[in-house]
Amino acid sequence: MSATATRGFASQNDLADKKVSFDELGEGLYAYTAEGDPNTGIVIGDDSVLVVDTQATPVMAEDVIRRIREVTDKPIKHVVLSHYHAVRVLGASAYGAENIIASRPTWELIVERGQQDYESEAGRFPRLFRSIESVPGLTWPTIVFEQKLTLFLGKREVQILHLGRGHTKGDTVVWLPQEKVLFSGDLVEYGATPYTGDAYLKDWPETLARLRALAPEKLVPGRGAALQTPQAVEEGIAGTQAFLTALYGSVEAGARDGKELKAIYDETMARLQPEFGHWVIFEHCMPFDVTRAFDEARGIADPQIWTAERDRQMWQALEQGTAMKGAEANP
Repeated sequence: MSATATRGFASQNDLADKKVSFDELGEGLYAYTAEGDPNTGIVIGDDSVLVVDTQATPVMAEDVIRRIREVTDKPIKHVVLSHYHAVRVLGASAYGAENIIASRPTWELIVERGQQDYESEAGRFPRLFRSIESVPGLTWPTIVFEQKLTLFLGKREVQILHLGRGHTKGDTVVWLPQEKVLFSGDLVEYGATPYTGDAYLKDWPETLARLRALAPEKLVPGRGAALQTPQAVEEGIAGTQAFLTALYGSVEAGARDGKELKAIYDETMARLQPEFGHWVIFEHCMPFDVTRAFDEARGIADPQIWTAERDRQMWQALEQGTAMKGAEANP
């Protein structure tokens, strides 16, 4: 067994609990954040509560619910899935919501690869799946929308938008047009490394441009602290875009020169480390990020399904320079 395989993923040894913050963004608007762990958003309307992303297990969701109950006793009727990743959706059953809302591409991804993603993610990052035995199974949307769905929680307008592909093909944001507050999911990260293993890297900057065009004044990223000023919002969007540009540019150049995955990974790590190496989960994300960028640069349009076996192949390829099995590049 290789040294990389022996030590496992960077996050398998990340076991320390993070400090949770529950920040008020405006009247009835909150961000549940935890030092770079996945965030949850809360929108309290006149008659009910909407939750954006659920945490990874029902037991972990109970802490979100406890904090909601400290500020309101209104029923939690709506859950929005920003995308299909297990760490975002598997806590949904705890809320007892009437509506679980997702974009059509997110629903398609749950059908196609939800179970494999569940098993792969839990193996990569066990701390984020505390009390995994409480998960009853995959989370299935009850409402699937195409491009835009508008809800009125009493007088409060909530727009649920699919602005384009990026982190996945189904990314969904929650936009409050009157309050100018945006819950971006993993399309934007702040002080945390974007995970691009299931991404469309050439599309992502265009989707960020559409997000920026909304002119949010406050933004809750997928990971990292809530951004509470327009300047901070722009910093989060620009930082995410800078990482994506640097990542894909480095990998594409290596692929164009005919280099193998391991050489491209080593070069890209060296190039990005000075600027982004201090970001949360940098070492965890980069193998997946470079591998997906390598595929896209070689003409593999859609992300391949990550399984526990493919995870192991990737680590071996990056440690020993062996080839990964899977889809071949277009001729």
